[in-house]
Amino acid sequence: MTLLRSLFVSLRVWFILAGFVVGFVVAYILPILFPVLQIAFAVFVLLLLIELVLLFRDSAAGGQAIFFARRDMPDRLSNGDVNPITLYLESRYAFDTPVEIIDEIPFQFQRRDVLFTADIKPYETKVIRYELRPTRRGEYSFGAINVFVMTPMRLLKRRFQFEQGRLVPVYPSYLQMRQYELLAASNRLTEVGIKRIRRIGHSMEFEQVRPYTQGDDLRTINWKATARRSDPNQSNLVVNAFTDERSQAVYCLIDKGRVMRSPFEGLTLLDYAINASLVLSNIALLKQDRAGLITFSDRIGQIVPAERRPGHMLKILEVLYRQKTRYLETDFEGLYATVRMQVRQRGLLLLFTNFETLSGMRRQLPYLRRLAKDHLLLVVFFDNTELRTLLDSPAHDTEQIYLKTIAEKFSFEKQLIVKELGQYGIQSILTAPRDLTANTVNKYLELKARGMI
Repeated sequence: MTLLRSLFVSLRVWFILAGFVVGFVVAYILPILFPVLQIAFAVFVLLLLIELVLLFRDSAAGGQAIFFARRDMPDRLSNGDVNPITLYLESRYAFDTPVEIIDEIPFQFQRRDVLFTADIKPYETKVIRYELRPTRRGEYSFGAINVFVMTPMRLLKRRFQFEQGRLVPVYPSYLQMRQYELLAASNRLTEVGIKRIRRIGHSMEFEQVRPYTQGDDLRTINWKATARRSDPNQSNLVVNAFTDERSQAVYCLIDKGRVMRSPFEGLTLLDYAINASLVLSNIALLKQDRAGLITFSDRIGQIVPAERRPGHMLKILEVLYRQKTRYLETDFEGLYATVRMQVRQRGLLLLFTNFETLSGMRRQLPYLRRLAKDHLLLVVFFDNTELRTLLDSPAHDTEQIYLKTIAEKFSFEKQLIVKELGQYGIQSILTAPRDLTANTVNKYLELKARGMI
């Protein structure tokens, strides 16, 4: 039974058998062909038996398995990012083996093209690499690696199966978080769209005094410390060195209501907000601030107090991994009450939500104004890129003109929302989903440079 489950006949064999059937039918008309066909059929059966024996050897010299395959992948996948998957194949057959590989990937990817072919020489290791981009958080089940091995004649196939079933969690975009972390450490954030912010004034904490170097601001010269220097071989001038204000509370407030369910390029707005919150929290910790998190919808979800303890980012990552969209109206009044109880000191609140209409924003405006009274509030909401595509395309008939007019109305209302929030001193970002992370980090660094937090 094991042999039958592992044995497959190639399409080439069926064509050859069909040819023999036609040949034997013709042989009844031309009997001279019958002996030739008999010999040819006997040779064909012999070749099949030889190939069967060659393929179904159980082990190579030394007792090693005759064929081996392994899937190499991360212990967890990064949502919204391209994740590398590597297949390692090793043949211990004594002849060249053409192979077909079918990797059973999770159904969430909705792909049926994970089929690879390769030719492996005796005792050679072949590496096959491909990529997967998940768009939902949760557990993904990988099936078996199916390898169909053939001889150079390609008449029969032997199936090998490896790594039967493996659960891999898909977490928020930790690859993006690491990318920003490495670029921030090497002062190369401009490569991902982060602007260089010119510091305004000296609303920063004093760090140390150091010798004056060309280009330093003359206003930072410490004249008292300069007067105390007595070494004639050193520069007489010393300046005050400042650093960013530290230990400020930075909270990401993530709306999980139905307005965050809209999909863009495979990811929902909630997933974009979660990925941006993860990156921003990590950047805030690198800037010596304290990162916190509050999720909410019709009721308050998880609360992570702002801290800088070791392992705090892992705690935030685990909380973000479990978040799901709810389909009810968001309760901003409950959010205000929770922030007032949980966040005692003034800090930066980044509210990730979405407003489609001006009237929808005005219903929540009283609670936004109360939040902005006690904290620096930054409202982050999303530009509808589908509407932007419609606006940029030409209209050819009356229906398209009507649709563009409606799209223009909604787009204009987004600008009105930004303007009205600004009238009440509320900072805001209107951004396309794909630019959310870079725009949010830019705004955070700008607010720090201006000394507003």
